[in-house]
Amino acid sequence: MSNDMDNDDRHPEQGARDTDGSEDSEPEESFPVSGDQETNGQRERGHNPDHGAGADEPSIEDLGSTVEVTADIAEDVDEDDLLGGLLVDSTDEIEVPDRLVDQVIGQEHARDVVMKAAKQRRHVMMIGSPGTGKSMLAKAMAELLPKEELQDVLVYHNPDDGNRPKVRTVPAGKGEQIVEAHKEEARKRNQMRSFLMWIIIAVVLGYALLIVGNILLGILAAGIIYLAFRYGSRGGDAMVPNLLVNNADTKTAPFEDSTGAHAGALLGDVRHDPFQSGGMETPSHDRVEPGAIHKANKGVLFIDEINTLDIRSQQHLMTAIQEGEFGITGQSERSSGAMVQTEPVPTDFVMIAAGNLDAMENMHPALRSRIKGYGYEVYMDDTIEDTPEMRRKYARFVAQEVAKDGRLPAFDHEAIEEVILEARRRAGRKGHLTLEFRNLGGLVRVAGDIGRAEGADRVTREHVLQAKRRSRSIEQQIADDYIQRRKDYELSVNDGYVTGRVNGLAVMGEDSGIVMPVMAEVAPSQGPGQVIATGKLQEIAEESVQNVSAIIKKFSDEDLSEKDVHIQFVQAYEGVDGDSASVTVATAVISALENVGVAQNIAMTGSLSVRGDVLPVGGVTHKIEAAAKAGMDTVIIPAANMQDVMIEDEYKEMVEIIPVSHISEVLDVALEGEPEKDSLIDRLKSITGSTLDKKKSQQSVNKGPSSPSPQ
Repeated sequence: MSNDMDNDDRHPEQGARDTDGSEDSEPEESFPVSGDQETNGQRERGHNPDHGAGADEPSIEDLGSTVEVTADIAEDVDEDDLLGGLLVDSTDEIEVPDRLVDQVIGQEHARDVVMKAAKQRRHVMMIGSPGTGKSMLAKAMAELLPKEELQDVLVYHNPDDGNRPKVRTVPAGKGEQIVEAHKEEARKRNQMRSFLMWIIIAVVLGYALLIVGNILLGILAAGIIYLAFRYGSRGGDAMVPNLLVNNADTKTAPFEDSTGAHAGALLGDVRHDPFQSGGMETPSHDRVEPGAIHKANKGVLFIDEINTLDIRSQQHLMTAIQEGEFGITGQSERSSGAMVQTEPVPTDFVMIAAGNLDAMENMHPALRSRIKGYGYEVYMDDTIEDTPEMRRKYARFVAQEVAKDGRLPAFDHEAIEEVILEARRRAGRKGHLTLEFRNLGGLVRVAGDIGRAEGADRVTREHVLQAKRRSRSIEQQIADDYIQRRKDYELSVNDGYVTGRVNGLAVMGEDSGIVMPVMAEVAPSQGPGQVIATGKLQEIAEESVQNVSAIIKKFSDEDLSEKDVHIQFVQAYEGVDGDSASVTVATAVISALENVGVAQNIAMTGSLSVRGDVLPVGGVTHKIEAAAKAGMDTVIIPAANMQDVMIEDEYKEMVEIIPVSHISEVLDVALEGEPEKDSLIDRLKSITGSTLDKKKSQQSVNKGPSSPSPQ
């Protein structure tokens, strides 16, 4: 502590400096307010880029890049080794870093931005899927911020205007001393008043009893004196300041998570006082409550789902960011606190705003401009390349989750491998691992709970497999029940041939596949022929039907001007979105037009271009597993999606996966009969202009990368 601050401990009432630097007549604290602690616009908003950056500050390459273990890492790492060469028996042998920033896995770009933003004190907006590490990076930023002198904030009674409390800032830890000193002074004054009061009451009672001879008159006078002293003592209590922000025990930069906070919790509030007169009211400065923006002064304010804040709160938040200070008033217009307005309170924080992609739509444009103009915007990755080094980090992730929970047994070697296999599967892309760690961490905790309930010393692979079954999402549980009910009522057909009926595949939620039959029928029209689709189709699904109808009209030899083509998505109670049923619809309609049966042991998925090319879709892994559960033995998927197939081992022997690139290939596999089918397929090839032979020759010449898989 500096000599100036040591010298200021003589007495807590030797002068307090107002926020604008002027002196007032009330007793003031002598604790100095340095240049970066002043408020009301007196301090500079700029920061030295090198402030707080020590010589030992880690680089982005150092953070989370190694996995410390008591065992060795294999010298020649096999690419297929699920632990990336880690020679460990359990997670007990994997060391968990102390700092949060070192625990971050993946998100190298976001981590680099957070490091730069912390050094320069810049705001950051992080957009991405839930569970990808936004809140963890925000907490890590609080650890990385340059160390500054934290402040305590005091609110004083204003003798000139009770509804305009005064605000003081002092170094952290001094606030408690000042309040205690004022309380001690108030106690001494109250003791003196009480002593004086009882002497006066004794004199009055003695006078009334001995001189006047009327004890009742003496008692009445003593009561009046008692009330007068009690009423007068309230003025002395009002001089005790309210410690608004207390950083006495804060060793690092403050971190405030204000996700979902209402206006009062975010911006500060003034409590309502039902007793507003008669000497029973609470002084206005005692009713002031700090908001998260004030508690986060010199630290980090984190707000997830930023778009859920109302526009008024976003406007005030922007003012606090711009001015570096924000006064507190009552947030309810009907409250007595609405009459109170404090002097500006420091709000020199770094804001981390986060949300999903839709967060940008409802975010105040001026607030986003403020963040973008004075900070960074970061998009969080959903997946990361599957490399031995990343697998080692995922093994460390399991160790981190076990250590964080504190009640789970260690995971053995095979259990860690199974978690990494699940990370591959949930990525939805071959050669990648998911970065949605919240859901993956949930799997670790469920597996640990199962092992702990059994009294196991270590969590095994069998525990993880049980956890995968028990931790199914609500959508997956509904989908499984849906499939079973279809079997019970014979709504699922998985053998034989049926004209105009195709087993399509869809996804419920994010990870739940389901079989959705599509039926087509051609009937005479009462007017101009048209294509009619039912099943609560959303916009993209309707457009896909229109694309399919273009192929049908060009393909069919029949005059469709006098016929209606009816397409039904069977039991699509929740509606149909997306275009992954395009191949299914086209197959069903062509089957109905040509009166050719479709094999019911086949399920299919895929988008379709207007020229008949089969395009990639999402969720193929979950769709294939749903087909296997429903009893299908063949699944047709886009060829470009083969790299995304990562089905469970139990389903690999149950279904045959057939990749296709053109609608003619789909019909060749799915339709019944040989001569009729061959003629049909040849006609379709000639019309669409994309024959199989032509496509194969192009692929042999241009062996470029396949179409990107939609995520």
